[in-house]
Amino acid sequence: MECLLTDFEKKLINEVSEEQLMEYNYGIAKFIRDSGTEEELKSFKYIESELNKAGISTELMFSDGYISLPVSAKLTVNGEEYECLTHSMSVSVTDMEAEVIYAGKGKPEDYIGIDAEGKIVVVEGLCMGVPVKAAEENGAKGIIFLNDEHIHNMIGSRIWGSPSVEDFGILPKIAFLSVNSFSAEKIRTALNAGEVKAVMTTVVDTRWRKLPTLVGTILGKETPEKYLMLSSHVDGWVYGAMDNGSANAALMHVVKTLNAHSDVLKRSIKICFWSGHSHGRYAGSTWYCDTHYEDLYENCFLHINADSLGAKGSDILTESNSMAETKGLATPLIKAIAGQDYNSCRYGRAGDQSFWGTGTPSLFMGLSEQPIGEGTAAKSFAELMGNGKTGGFGWWWHSSEDTIDKIDPAKLARDCKIYLLAVYRACSDEFLPIEQEKAAADIYEILKRYAAESGGKLDMTLSLMRAEKLVEATEKIADRKVKIGSERYNEYIMEMSRILVPLNYVEGDNFEHDLAIRGNDMPVLTVLDNYKNVEYGSDEWKMVTVVAVRRLNKVEFALKAALKLASAYLD
Repeated sequence: MECLLTDFEKKLINEVSEEQLMEYNYGIAKFIRDSGTEEELKSFKYIESELNKAGISTELMFSDGYISLPVSAKLTVNGEEYECLTHSMSVSVTDMEAEVIYAGKGKPEDYIGIDAEGKIVVVEGLCMGVPVKAAEENGAKGIIFLNDEHIHNMIGSRIWGSPSVEDFGILPKIAFLSVNSFSAEKIRTALNAGEVKAVMTTVVDTRWRKLPTLVGTILGKETPEKYLMLSSHVDGWVYGAMDNGSANAALMHVVKTLNAHSDVLKRSIKICFWSGHSHGRYAGSTWYCDTHYEDLYENCFLHINADSLGAKGSDILTESNSMAETKGLATPLIKAIAGQDYNSCRYGRAGDQSFWGTGTPSLFMGLSEQPIGEGTAAKSFAELMGNGKTGGFGWWWHSSEDTIDKIDPAKLARDCKIYLLAVYRACSDEFLPIEQEKAAADIYEILKRYAAESGGKLDMTLSLMRAEKLVEATEKIADRKVKIGSERYNEYIMEMSRILVPLNYVEGDNFEHDLAIRGNDMPVLTVLDNYKNVEYGSDEWKMVTVVAVRRLNKVEFALKAALKLASAYLD
């Protein structure tokens, strides 16, 4: 697909400076940015100072966040000590001794036929919430995660954001740590040879801390109350030059460039920098959503997120995240700047995507990724992020090796240009570049798939009929947008987003936050998966149906509201 850039867009991208990007990257990556610490605050102050120098007004806010900082760990297996790292939200233990058993990938089905009660389980892959939960439910008292050549820092909690009085009880209750591939192979060998005993010590500093959030604003000239939210997290593991210093640098450059041309912006830009991403499971962005919910619902038309940009070897730009309705904004820009055809990947439950309950559409999280790799991190990252067609962000991801030498200035400038043009077009085009007809089609296809998989066990006729009608109605509105006029069309885009984004991406309440686990497409209907494992007509089948009918009511009600809205604009 050929993409023609305007002369002004060519001027914009020519203003992107590799030297400026690297200066910003150095300025952030010289600090160790554990969430809620003085060193992290210095990096926020640096970003704030640079934005102010560029003429951008800012506000630095503070909130309470539940943060878990790994301190130290020790592991001996059959008397031999191994290099290891513990993780955020692990329980702290001292010289905890137990028998060791192997539990595959640590999924619930891996525990069939083994007795994990009171034992330390060995699990393949990165530390994540699902295997921690499975180990707890099977009575394990600790976990040893087997990583690849490098040990990757992770977080073991499934709670999205800081815990509440309602979900505090699902924080991890056991200790866990990770070892590298050298140690992993020795542990596997020992297990194959016979009985294995291990002694674990984990020290983790978990408590409430004050977290900074920095917000800068560039006002649009026509509808300044409507804004695009451009965001990235500042905290990271050790120096985090790629994750997330490079993304911070790119967004700083984007707003600096656009602020110099703010007269062309019809709508406003809010650039937000979060804490609590790495050590608090998106505590900062979750707090911001909760505290500014009505403003986001009424005024934010798009969220563009940036994570881990411009790394050496990051040659794949075809698989990054988008929603169906936002893909069209990115596709021509990636083709124009990188010469690649954008496939995109549906969002999983990861990154600072804390705003779906407000009905805010999203574009990007990462952008450029590595080729497919064979390491544990690459495979786990591919599973976590979605489509399995890339090798993630590099072997240094979430490790002490994420230093400034991992950044390629030319690739960082390339990524910056794509973000720059996406923000510029979204804030300056007459019509909001969000294609609701694509969102409706996405929902319709997912419903058809669920209907086929359920094998007729649940009557989905009404939801399918309404979804099909919605596709037709939204296509008609898109065809008539010039006749409708930009003011009313843009109102329609935002109103429809408030219905379709939660329908497509939220499982529970729009004012709460789903757990940080990868769910199905249209997670509100995940319950239908249970039909695969129960006998038709059994008591279990009837109980699944109770929930399924309620969830389908939610879908049908949302589709009815969307059709009513579409009808109003067609009339």
